[in-house]
Amino acid sequence: MQILNWRRYVLQECGADCAKFQKSELEHKFNKKALERPYTSKHSWGKTYGEHKRHLEFSHDQYRELKKYAEEIGIFFTASGMDEMAVEFLHELDVPFFKVGSGDTNNFLYLEKTAKKGRPMVISSGMQSMKTMRQVYQTVKPINPNFCILQCTSAYPLQPEDVNLRVISEYQSAFPDIPIGYSGHETGIAISVAAVALGAKVLERHVTLDKTWKGSDHQASLEPSELAELVRAVRTVEKALGSPIKQLLPCEMACNEKLGKSVVAKVTIPEGTVLTLDMLTVKVGEPKGCLPEDIFDLVGKKVKVHIEEDETITEDAIENHVKKVKC
Repeated sequence: MQILNWRRYVLQECGADCAKFQKSELEHKFNKKALERPYTSKHSWGKTYGEHKRHLEFSHDQYRELKKYAEEIGIFFTASGMDEMAVEFLHELDVPFFKVGSGDTNNFLYLEKTAKKGRPMVISSGMQSMKTMRQVYQTVKPINPNFCILQCTSAYPLQPEDVNLRVISEYQSAFPDIPIGYSGHETGIAISVAAVALGAKVLERHVTLDKTWKGSDHQASLEPSELAELVRAVRTVEKALGSPIKQLLPCEMACNEKLGKSVVAKVTIPEGTVLTLDMLTVKVGEPKGCLPEDIFDLVGKKVKVHIEEDETITEDAIENHVKKVKC
């Protein structure tokens, strides 16, 4: 299968963590009239929508082959179960998690049945309201607490003004006990990288070998080189997010030694003088002395030694000086 060779390159070389497909049992996802509907789009693979979908749908055996191949190359493999019977098949296939596509996010009967399977769930929120997403949370959480919600806008390709990345923060506030992620259908990688910077813990993007291929999703997909670039950018952002603790870091020591300032005598200060603010200034000094943030604490203190004008005021020169620990 060409798809296997493609996935080897995309997943091993580009660094993605998981390959996700879409699985439908067509007679359970569509009613008869929907399958018989004429389909004359330039993207069509058949005269009716049913013929089109049957042409594209992988068989159970093909899914088993894909999963086996994913295991061989060391990558996670799953699919969006697009109807209840598809979920049953994926459960039998022993996928690591279920993906709930946006079209089923307000399908609460489906959500309940899927949640009861006990597998982790990733739930997209395209086409939904905040009211619905609160109901999704309230429905799934008591049954299966191991799930996350993805901000998503269901348009292909998605324009930047319709992305609404701020919803990620809204979800984080409303649902602080579950991970929040992003499912993107935009072109390029910048918006997806921004989603990670905002705290997205799961990132989903469509991937194609050629954006000019037949099918509406290809334009909203990443080609392998873009996927590789996205993965590199995401890993960099993950490192850059770092720690919330603000402190002087080891990597800053050289700059601090070279350019960090000290309190310096603005005038000659005889031994025994009680310091006033007008006697002090701040400069890059040699040697290092009292820190600039301590200048107000020096006021009213007595100096133990004679200090020349423009000389650094060191801690040892101050009577009863208590050294502060800089955190």
